[in-house]
Amino acid sequence: MTIEIWVFVLSLVGVLIAGAVAGFFIARWWFQKQMKENPPINEKMIRAMFASMGRPASEKQIREIMRNVNSQK
Repeated sequence: MTIEIWVFVLSLVGVLIAGAVAGFFIARWWFQKQMKENPPINEKMIRAMFASMGRPASEKQIREIMRNVNSQK
């Protein structure tokens, strides 16, 4: 039972393409799941954090925290 080289090459290319497509959709699904579970922090969340501590936040403090969070990425 011999397999011709062109059948092997076509099968290999087909498997690689199918793997790339499947990998794309799996990575997309996983990324969307992570974003839903752990949304990025925004100014509204910082204001809520300050409010839960019982103190109002100034715009300067909010901008400083946002700058620190963005520089950590």
